[in-house]
Amino acid sequence: MILRVANPIYDSVFKYLVEDLRIAKILISALLKKEVLEVEVRKHEYTNGTRDNISMFRIDFGAKVRESDGSQHLVLIELQKTWLETETLRFRQYLGAQYANPDNIGKEESHEFGIPMVTVYLLGHKVGDIKEPIIYAVHKAYDYYGNEVTEGIPDPFVESLVHDSIIVQIPRLHGRVNNKLEKVLSVFDQTHKDKYNRQMLNIDEDNYEDDTDMMYILRRLLAAASDAKLRQDMNVEDEYFTAIENRDTAIMNRDKKIAEQDQYITEQNNQIAEQNNQIAEQNNQIAEHMKTLQATINSLVNRGMSLDEISVVMGKTVEEIKSIIR
Repeated sequence: MILRVANPIYDSVFKYLVEDLRIAKILISALLKKEVLEVEVRKHEYTNGTRDNISMFRIDFGAKVRESDGSQHLVLIELQKTWLETETLRFRQYLGAQYANPDNIGKEESHEFGIPMVTVYLLGHKVGDIKEPIIYAVHKAYDYYGNEVTEGIPDPFVESLVHDSIIVQIPRLHGRVNNKLEKVLSVFDQTHKDKYNRQMLNIDEDNYEDDTDMMYILRRLLAAASDAKLRQDMNVEDEYFTAIENRDTAIMNRDKKIAEQDQYITEQNNQIAEQNNQIAEQNNQIAEHMKTLQATINSLVNRGMSLDEISVVMGKTVEEIKSIIR
């Protein structure tokens, strides 16, 4: 059966989705590819409520994970989502603030250390020519010769200074469901977008009927679709992004016109330069011709011929002959 659910690409719907700690746990576990025992929302949540030039949704989680060897530890998850491509600086600024936040410092006996952090970027746009929808940028330690250092790693000091990142290109999902993470992220796949209302996705629940976690996520999105406040929030987001799109279109048209004018001016300058080159070449030819005439006339004068005789030989008037040899 096709379910018409709210589109989690919208900040308001995404926030509603991940505020449910069970769903947050499902998403984080799939992203980390590890068992997540507990998850909590950190005290700071940041959304772009003022709607200036940039839209970004950010929320922080603390997740207690179990490693394959049975050990358990806390990981900070910095989850950031954006529609626009101009967010890199904001990502870096936010990341710097997280490193500086004293709440993200843990203690081990008498030593303080930064809690290991993983940044997750859910992007509503493509990243360059990278075709893979999900990218894991994982740090490793190497010695001077490029050999990986494994002894003593991970170390709290090293983990305090570096972090791993997970980048999801939502436009690259295109119905791919080859693993648990892609299955969870399939509810973000914009190929399911309703033809007449981009606030809604049409998802076949039969594809998930054997997965209780996914059915739980779908039910949450189904509830969001019937929530009047969330629908209003989505309308506000649409108004904002329509204004952004109109602005960007106007800028693109302006830039295109400027580029066309620049090209026209360049072509005109090239034509003028070509004409100047032709004139210069003609002047050179005239000057060369004059030198030849002067040399010929001087040679005839040296042979004792009069200007009248030279005039007859060269087919020019005496005055022309005089002007050439001046």
